[in-house]
Amino acid sequence: MTLSSHRVKTSMSESLCEILDGEGGEVLAVGFDEESTRGLVDVLAESEDPPEVRLLAREDVLKWIREDFVLASKAAELIEVDTLEVRAASEYLESTLLVTTEAVVSLVKPGDEHTASLVTTDEEFVEAARERWSGLWDNGEGLDLRTPARSRVLESLADEFGSEVESDFRTVLDSPGSMRDEGDVDEVAAGLLVAAKHEQLLYDISKWGEDVGVASKATFSRTKTSLEEQGLIETEKVPIDVGRPRLRLVLGDERLREAEVEELASVVRGMLSAVPA
Repeated sequence: MTLSSHRVKTSMSESLCEILDGEGGEVLAVGFDEESTRGLVDVLAESEDPPEVRLLAREDVLKWIREDFVLASKAAELIEVDTLEVRAASEYLESTLLVTTEAVVSLVKPGDEHTASLVTTDEEFVEAARERWSGLWDNGEGLDLRTPARSRVLESLADEFGSEVESDFRTVLDSPGSMRDEGDVDEVAAGLLVAAKHEQLLYDISKWGEDVGVASKATFSRTKTSLEEQGLIETEKVPIDVGRPRLRLVLGDERLREAEVEELASVVRGMLSAVPA
C-alpha cells in the first residue's frame, strides 16, 4: 500500500472541509479527539450537502460534547436529520481516520499550526479498512447527547417569547469565548440574562427551558440565585390572582442595561473577573 497524496492545511476544520466536500457516500470518522470532533460538527453543520458520517470515538470524547451546549445542540441537530451518528468505541483507537467509500485519510496534527491529511485510494486497503472499522462500529455503544437540537430550541423560544428574544439568545450563545470555563455564560445563564433584558418572568423562562430540554427548573432557579448574588440580575414581584407572586427578571447593573446584546456575555465576564476572590 502506498500513499496516493498528502495535503497540509492550517486547521483541522480546513482539512475536514476539503476531504468531505462533495463526498456522496457514507463516511466513518474514527478516533477523533475533542478538537477534531468540534471541527467535524462545525463542517457538517455549515455544509449545504453534507455526507452521512458515523463518528466512532472514545466515550470520554462523546461525553465531552455534552459539556458545551452550542456544540452539543449542533450535533443533536445533525443526528436528528440523519447526517451524524455517534457511538463509543469498545476498544482502543490508535489513529484518527476518515474512511470514505474510495479512500482512507489519516489525519495528523504535529503541532498547533498545521494539520496533514495522508490519503490512500488503494482499493484493497480501503476495503479492508472499511471492514475493520465497520466491525468496530457494530460493536460500539450508542450515547445519548441529552441535548435538544439547536433549531428546536430556537424555534420554541421564538414561539414562546417572540423573535427578538430568540435572536438575542442566539447572539449571546454564539458570542466569542468558550462556554466551558468558570465565569463564562452557559446556556442557562444566557437564557436568564436575555429574559432579564426583556423583563420576562422567571417562571416562564424556566418552564420553557425544562420543557424543551435545556435544563431543569431547579437549575434555572439555582443559576438565577447565583446571578442575583453577583448583581447581574434582579427580581421584582408580580402579583397573580392565586398563589405566590411570580418574579420578573430585570438586569441588575447599568453596564448590562447599556450593553449591546453582542457584548452582553463579554460584559458579564468582565464584571465577574473584576470581583475580588
